[in-house]
Amino acid sequence: MAQYWINFLSSFPPRECGIATFTQDVLNSIEKRFSPKIKCRVTAMNENLFSTYNYPERVQLQIDADDRDNYLIAAEKLNKCKKTKAVCIQHEFGLFGGTYGDYLIPFLEELKKPVVTTFHSILDPKNATKTQRHIKYVVKKIAQNSSKVVVISGYGKDILMQKYGIPEEKIAIIPHGVPLIQFGKNAEAKKELGLEGKKVMATFGLLSNKKGIQFALKALPRVVEKNPDLLYLIIGETHPLVRKKEGEKYRNKLKKMVNDLGLKGNVKFYNKYLPVEEICRYLQATDVYITPYFDPQQISSGTLAYAIGAGKACISTPYLYAKDALRHERGILVPFKDSKATAIAVNRVLSDKKYREKIEKNAYEYSRAWTWPKIADSYVSLFEGIEK
Repeated sequence: MAQYWINFLSSFPPRECGIATFTQDVLNSIEKRFSPKIKCRVTAMNENLFSTYNYPERVQLQIDADDRDNYLIAAEKLNKCKKTKAVCIQHEFGLFGGTYGDYLIPFLEELKKPVVTTFHSILDPKNATKTQRHIKYVVKKIAQNSSKVVVISGYGKDILMQKYGIPEEKIAIIPHGVPLIQFGKNAEAKKELGLEGKKVMATFGLLSNKKGIQFALKALPRVVEKNPDLLYLIIGETHPLVRKKEGEKYRNKLKKMVNDLGLKGNVKFYNKYLPVEEICRYLQATDVYITPYFDPQQISSGTLAYAIGAGKACISTPYLYAKDALRHERGILVPFKDSKATAIAVNRVLSDKKYREKIEKNAYEYSRAWTWPKIADSYVSLFEGIEK
């Protein structure tokens, strides 16, 4: 069987980053499903010249985000690699250097391989400020130089078509992938993790102010009043870029809130970057999963996707991804920064077993189309059908 390579341009583990984890999951799924026909290789994005990681062998090239020449050198090397069929770019504005990541444009213009670009965030340019005009320029240039662009949800497709003028036939919707997590293992997981006798609420992911966890904490006194056995798990270390700029300022603020609200026995912080297997186990032990984020334009959330994939009762603010994923009684939406509404939603889920089980079942059944093997099939179908 003929073999070819797909080269992923992205951040990659051991760099701690949601896009890095996503990329690793996608390529592992592709290789597991399609090897030896398809092999995956990586061009890893580093923050700067001083970022060094002990990458695995599949990382063949590295680009320092702030070094414009690095992009052109990488494109030239990829052009010379006959085995590379296509380049799959995992795009997030913060990954690439220049103004809103415009260092990526010369790379694309130099590259002679077909390109599939996945947009993990899509900004809605609502007015014609200089900044938004430049963002629009960058996104349109990326799309023009890509054979296909991928979005995580239908809202992303709508924005690209309506606000950026990208033709519908160029856009593919491929959901955020999720692991195969066994449904209905709540009691077993709680026993294994030492959480027996607790009603567990959880949030996981790299910590930063935009997560809005302070609004979930403000909701807890109303919840604990009715559910004194509640334990809120805040799982994940502070985002490395946030930690570089401000240390543990946000985490310390949250810990002070916990003390001030008298919630020390009801909140537990896990300040570490957990492997996927551990995250899945904590999700199985969870009764209510919450994403109180406050960026209304957020178009993707791997943490919410994982919780839905585990069949959890999810409560979220109505950012775009959550609005799409939690419709049709697959979860509950509460207004941004509204702790009272959050408390009401959590109390309802914890007090009404039939209601909670209905949400859990709806979420789990819907997310069966999101499992990594199916996501691998979707990406490979794109790769097989594209030309430069």
